[in-house]
Amino acid sequence: MPTPPLDPQRVLDIDPYLKPHIPAIIQRYNSFKRWKDLIETHEGGFDNFTKGYEKYGLNIGPKNEVVYREWAPNAKEAYLIGEFNQWNRTSHPMAKNEFGVFEITVPPLPSGAPGIPHDTKLKISMVLPSGERIERLPVWIKRVTQDLSVSPVYDARFWNPPASEVYKFKNPRPPRPDNLRIYEAHVGIATAEPRVGQYKEFTKNVLPRIKDLGYNAIQLMAIMEHAYYASFGYQVTSFFAASSRYGSPEDLKELIDTAHGLGITVLLDIVHSHACKNVLDGLNEFDGTDHLYFHEGGKGRHDLWDSRLFNYGSYEVIRFLLSNLRYWIEEFQFDGFRFDGVTSMMYKHHGIGAGFSGGYHEYFGDNADEEGIVYLMLANEAMHSLYPKTLTIAEDVSGMALLCIPVSQGGVGFDYRLSMAVPDMWIKLLKHKQDSEWDIANIVHTLINRRHGEKSIAYAESHDQALVGDKTLAFWLMDKEMYTNMSDLSPMTPIIARGLSLHKLIRLVTHSLGGEGYLNFIGNEFGHPEWLDFPREGNANSFQHARRQWNIVDDPILRYRYLNNFDRAMNHLAAKYGWLEAPQAYVSLKNEEDKVLVFERAGLLFVFNFHPTNSFTDYRVGIEAAGEYQIVLSSDEKTYGGFDNISLDGKFFTTALEWNGRKNFIQVYIPSRTCIVLAKV
Repeated sequence: MPTPPLDPQRVLDIDPYLKPHIPAIIQRYNSFKRWKDLIETHEGGFDNFTKGYEKYGLNIGPKNEVVYREWAPNAKEAYLIGEFNQWNRTSHPMAKNEFGVFEITVPPLPSGAPGIPHDTKLKISMVLPSGERIERLPVWIKRVTQDLSVSPVYDARFWNPPASEVYKFKNPRPPRPDNLRIYEAHVGIATAEPRVGQYKEFTKNVLPRIKDLGYNAIQLMAIMEHAYYASFGYQVTSFFAASSRYGSPEDLKELIDTAHGLGITVLLDIVHSHACKNVLDGLNEFDGTDHLYFHEGGKGRHDLWDSRLFNYGSYEVIRFLLSNLRYWIEEFQFDGFRFDGVTSMMYKHHGIGAGFSGGYHEYFGDNADEEGIVYLMLANEAMHSLYPKTLTIAEDVSGMALLCIPVSQGGVGFDYRLSMAVPDMWIKLLKHKQDSEWDIANIVHTLINRRHGEKSIAYAESHDQALVGDKTLAFWLMDKEMYTNMSDLSPMTPIIARGLSLHKLIRLVTHSLGGEGYLNFIGNEFGHPEWLDFPREGNANSFQHARRQWNIVDDPILRYRYLNNFDRAMNHLAAKYGWLEAPQAYVSLKNEEDKVLVFERAGLLFVFNFHPTNSFTDYRVGIEAAGEYQIVLSSDEKTYGGFDNISLDGKFFTTALEWNGRKNFIQVYIPSRTCIVLAKV
């Protein structure tokens, strides 16, 4: 059935200030409607259209025949070559149809086994109109491997393990969480040893840590195969291949299934914003042209990323990308996606040199890339209609209005957006301001400045901040003293005391005030020192900074465990009281002189003292609900690296006198650089 038209009143009900931009919103919705109706007419709907991986690439038929299809309209001839036919360039010609799709069926062997053995190498060899012969890796290939001792170029492999070796999922997907606490992880760096970590190691060693810390979701980076390890996974070469650096596809399935068994949702960091420009093992110039999957010329190139940009106006590109999303959900049981580089997709300038002020003209004017936005609408609509529990998160720096509003209401359809301004604020404060200069009102504004009705995920520091040239928050706070004074056997210096305190305060205020979800990058929960630097030519291919030093948090005399303990307590408290799924906090006090911040959320009272030297006795704070309260979390506990100056046994009784706009008040002791959370008894 045709897609219904957009009712503009539904948009205005969300945000009346969008009225001048209703024509642009209707235009992009109508473009989405045309695409959806076209897919319905020609393919029967999203269900069939997004199963491209069952039609294209290499697939096994009912009699063990191998069917290979590839879209390469510019090629005159194509041949399947590989170890199965001794790389013979003429023995297995492919037939081309009127849509530019080549096809071949390789019959089974007399024994009944497939004509292409499992895990053997292959390529497609093509002849161009000029007579030139080119060889490429199949676009939809599900397994590629790299042998750096031979060449950095990947080999494509036919992945068809015997039934006994195919991983069988045991656990159902967990219920969709509405209080997302995300642990962002990179399998390769998740080992303390100076090498690439493995899926199986992550399953055995890291998943139990994540569960213990109280996270209910994992966001896996650098899973889609990428030629260059140091790209952090953002230069994808094979979109349907799980990175072979960390093990086999079956190992990844086991990781995800085990996480599900622990009640953990697993999200994939999906890169549909651009692709690696590699020709020999990527999508670039696949059929000899520069405009098969990408725009031609400058429009198809990202100047900063040195990569290729998809043509979101192409029917086959849309099929490829939507099928890619579905493949990761179907084949590996991922529960959703964090879409990388959404800003680049939604604007013709790709965010380069654009300082977004928040003016609506920036979102709906000539700079908006309608094709990119409509692709994101199609992606969200397709995945949410096929898999209603799917979660989608947008990495967007622009603040695009309606980004996390359903497509049927004029939105782009994401479930959450990342609050990218929050980590930027913390790093700027630590770099450029003395503690006494911290502006409490500005901190609060940055944390609560989010679009009404659109969910945000807050985080204190991003994975980018840890990359070489910058430092983690812990290292900004404590720097070289982390090498000498993180042992309980060494003095608690002023720098370490300040660092531990502010690390906890920054995390809790971000977690409790900053959004409807929270994200932490692997290792930062315990104040991982130094920075991230992947092996590369410039560092003599060293793994020294491309690992996570679990040994320091596990050491019973090192102070890293205090931060780890606090992170655990914070997450478990959020799970118990449900502040992430609660309405936005009511902030009753932002005292610039005292550096005190007070707010209520989910029935809890949060009190923060950011003052570098002043402690306050009998400090009066407002609270709405009358009754008896007790402290349920104090950053000053010894187990969190504090000084135990706050008694946890005390009871707090409200006084029925209005204070800071609240009906009641209580009085608390709040030492310098501490925070407390109180709950009703």
